[in-house]
Amino acid sequence: MAVTDTSARIQAAFTEAGVTGWLHALDIDSGAQLGSGADQLVCTASVHKLCLLVTLHQLAAAGALDLGEQVDCPPAGRTAGPTGLAAMLDPVRMSLRDVAYLMMAVSDNAAADLLLGRVGLDAVNRVTARLGLPRTHAVHTFGELLATIREDAGPGGAGALTDPHVITRLRALDPARTNRSTPRDMTRLLGAVWRDEACTPEHGAAIRRVLGLQVWPHRMASGFPFDDVHVAGKTGSLPTVRNEVGVVEYPDGGRYAVAVFTRTANTAATLPAADAVIGTAARIAVDALRAP
Repeated sequence: MAVTDTSARIQAAFTEAGVTGWLHALDIDSGAQLGSGADQLVCTASVHKLCLLVTLHQLAAAGALDLGEQVDCPPAGRTAGPTGLAAMLDPVRMSLRDVAYLMMAVSDNAAADLLLGRVGLDAVNRVTARLGLPRTHAVHTFGELLATIREDAGPGGAGALTDPHVITRLRALDPARTNRSTPRDMTRLLGAVWRDEACTPEHGAAIRRVLGLQVWPHRMASGFPFDDVHVAGKTGSLPTVRNEVGVVEYPDGGRYAVAVFTRTANTAATLPAADAVIGTAARIAVDALRAP
């Protein structure tokens, strides 16, 4: 299938689901690729936790930190969120490795900021620069990101986020002012992780394992409902934003990095079609890369 036909099918799927979308897909081994808006600057939301995970493992490989190091997470001052440490009520002590698991598997914001407190945003940006991701940049911790949403929403609080006029003023949704990347940068990062170019083989395997433990099946994985096809990835969500980047592995050895970023004008928090189209678009792209 021609790349233009594939791109048209992907865009038609986005339109039918009521979203604007951007995608890049990469055959990790052959280098074949295709995209639709692959170089569009997008806000990453929690997808940026992948960059933090890679940074953590690079530092561990260099001997700058020990993943078994125990860290405390007291209830006071935890970054807000509905999962993991962010939702817990009591003091917690655990290893950096297990904090990273919570950050990736359930997108725990408190876990992410605990790790950022240990390694720093500058370290994350140095790693993405070294890996050749020129348009990927972390501006905020996740607590700071949420704080900008609260400030920009104004006195109406979370309820104001259903107002399209409020949505337009959120700095968190402006790639020029928030954590950002492009679909192509994200597949390049995933390819480097799967080829053991981002970290040593030991640490690359650890990263891949954690990405495979993500609990959300309603986005990219929904496009590959097969027992013998494995999807490992990281979602990202903000008001009107639904993203996922991941790697789809087939039993014949095929490995495909896919990055899908979407926006919708609909401010509803629950939009099943907008979630599912991430899987649909990823499947269209991977099928095209696998076509003879």
